[in-house]
Amino acid sequence: MAEIRPFQAYRPKCGTEGKIAALPYDVYDRNEAEEEVKKEPLSFLKIDRAETNFPKNVGTYDDCVYAKASELLNNMISEGYFVQDEKPCYYLYEQVMDGRSQTGIVACASAEDYRKQIIKKHENTRADKEEDRIRHVDACSAQTGPIFLAYRYEEQIGKITEEVKNTRPVYDFISADGIAHKVWIIAEEDKVKTITKCFADMDSIYIADGHHRCASAVKVAWKRKEENANHTGDEEYNYFLSVLFPDKELMIMDYNRVVKDLNGKAKEDLLKAIDTEFAVKEIGKEAYKPQEKGKIGMYLEGKWYELQFKGTVSENPVEALDVSVLQEKVLEPLLAIDDPKTNNRIEFVGGIRGLEELKKRADNYGGVAFAMYPTDISELFAVADAGLLMPPKSTWFEPKLRSGLFIHKF
Repeated sequence: MAEIRPFQAYRPKCGTEGKIAALPYDVYDRNEAEEEVKKEPLSFLKIDRAETNFPKNVGTYDDCVYAKASELLNNMISEGYFVQDEKPCYYLYEQVMDGRSQTGIVACASAEDYRKQIIKKHENTRADKEEDRIRHVDACSAQTGPIFLAYRYEEQIGKITEEVKNTRPVYDFISADGIAHKVWIIAEEDKVKTITKCFADMDSIYIADGHHRCASAVKVAWKRKEENANHTGDEEYNYFLSVLFPDKELMIMDYNRVVKDLNGKAKEDLLKAIDTEFAVKEIGKEAYKPQEKGKIGMYLEGKWYELQFKGTVSENPVEALDVSVLQEKVLEPLLAIDDPKTNNRIEFVGGIRGLEELKKRADNYGGVAFAMYPTDISELFAVADAGLLMPPKSTWFEPKLRSGLFIHKF
């Protein structure tokens, strides 16, 4: 059973939410983050990326950066930019992108559930990337960026969601990237109890996006547990900020690949080699976006091709992924991409960038690009349920959750 619980969020004072809400810290490099903070001084990026408050000679991971993050957060709270609800609540967070809506429950999830694998992951994390957020969460005594969790649709939660969405939201704004955001507070005791029970009846919840933030929050919880001689398990540090979405509302976008060269092969030789595993159909100059599983688009020297796998799809949920088939049948044996996590001859391009970006990069490098059919949320669940891990860059979720709309202090 999953332990999901309400909490007393710190959230922006009404009227400032559109200025404070920021994209996740890891979508920017340092220069980009600095520019964003210059454009909007209230942006939560100045806390999530506190190095933006220092000259370039101060390193991104210097101790003073994390101390500054804590100082800025506490200052904004004391100055009234954030308010705290009087009792533990759930929150609804709706995002609308290109006419498609997704609405999640904002709550706190259990670090112990992560350890017990009730909250399931589908990819590995890197210790160096974890370390930055561990230090940030620990210094601030707060989680500021929510973890994107998914669950199989539950009818009672769906009913409550629809009821609450028929009331007036506490926040309603459109961010600079055109995404519409609405937030409602769920404080009624009967609704809070029902939501809590519904999640308690679930065997599994899944990390959709934010594996590093999740692992970091959990490690801070373990650290605080060791430091607290009177630990009970009920302390706020045992829980981490999350937004939980029903599977039927989520859309995973394609995550595409560009290889910078042809591994010494001529175009004709590469096509001939690919033809042993795939039916190759020349499309021409018009960009080709696959419309079903088992088909892959390829851009090579000015032309697009459709690749359709000839073989039998594996029953193993990882091996059955299109990205795995491409890796096993093309990228490794033909293009010498042995480890896509470390090989610098491959680049990954999120579907939000479009197919023109693939063409542009392949032309610039003199290489080849592959347009993937998106991984389905059911495939993600199957991999996680099997205790397996997806290949890197298998999923791209849009829209991204904003930081600064909800803060969980402990």
